[in-house]
Amino acid sequence: MAGNNAAGVDNTFRRKFDREEFLERARERERQEEEGGPHKSKSKGPPVQRKPLKHRDYEVDLNSRLGKTQVVTPIAPLSQQAGYYCSVCECVVKDSANYLDHINGKKHQRALGMSMRVERASLQQVQERFEKLKKRKTDGTFTEQDLDERILKQQQEEEERKRQRRERKKEKKKDKVVEEETEIDPDVAAMMGFGGFGSTKK
Repeated sequence: MAGNNAAGVDNTFRRKFDREEFLERARERERQEEEGGPHKSKSKGPPVQRKPLKHRDYEVDLNSRLGKTQVVTPIAPLSQQAGYYCSVCECVVKDSANYLDHINGKKHQRALGMSMRVERASLQQVQERFEKLKKRKTDGTFTEQDLDERILKQQQEEEERKRQRRERKKEKKKDKVVEEETEIDPDVAAMMGFGGFGSTKK
């Protein structure tokens, strides 16, 4: 029976693990970690203390370059490329929505040295804030006269827009009438030799 004799066939393609070799490698790795060698593991030292989130003390400028054209070259520095440049993270974001997401995001706040946690306000801070808002409200008292003035101003602006629209329509009508008057009778044009000016009308 030749089928049972597999003496000449090497079908041991699976990897065999040498326990002693791997134990030796593990001991070597542990020695290097203790010495601070090249395979130093990420040891969890004391956590970095970051400041809590704070309000921005500047206005986010999204409109300064709105509607402007700019020549963009691949060799230009990041700050002069198309999009919004973040000087803290040194990256360019392509549109305003993503820029706002970036500056409110975890990576940017960490680069500023802040965690994503908000400082818990005390009772005294809340009361002071309420007082401040009350003072601001009393300073800018809103009367019915202010409301009437605003309504009147809006009505005037609306009337001005309507008037400008009417004027534009009148100008278009005048232009049409002038064009119709300047059209030449095809028979007269053919007699005078104007027949071949690229007009498709006959």
